[in-house]
Amino acid sequence: MKIKILVAMIVLGTLCSFSNYDSIPAEYSVIKQTKPYEGETLIKKEDCATCHKIDKKVVGPSYLDIAKKYPMNDKNVKYLTEKITKGGSGVWGAIPMSAHTALKKEDAKKIAIYILSLNK
Repeated sequence: MKIKILVAMIVLGTLCSFSNYDSIPAEYSVIKQTKPYEGETLIKKEDCATCHKIDKKVVGPSYLDIAKKYPMNDKNVKYLTEKITKGGSGVWGAIPMSAHTALKKEDAKKIAIYILSLNK
């Protein structure tokens, strides 16, 4: 009986080693390249705190509200990256978000990933 269990475990282990399992699903591919804390560091350097807080609405929505509204996926990271760099209005009310055109697109992406990572 012990030999059968041992053989079964070896076979199962071998089969698992050939699988293409990845701990992060494909739709989270942008996260693989970015650690959320990088975005948090960038937020502290920018003027984001003027209008946003983590857990309460100031001028704009809280980061937690944004994270709850937009699930973490490539589409939403791209959308928020564009919102951060180009600005916009109408989604969270009439007050527009100013454009951050001087911010590099990669940095805006890191900020978007950080914000979306807050939804746990």
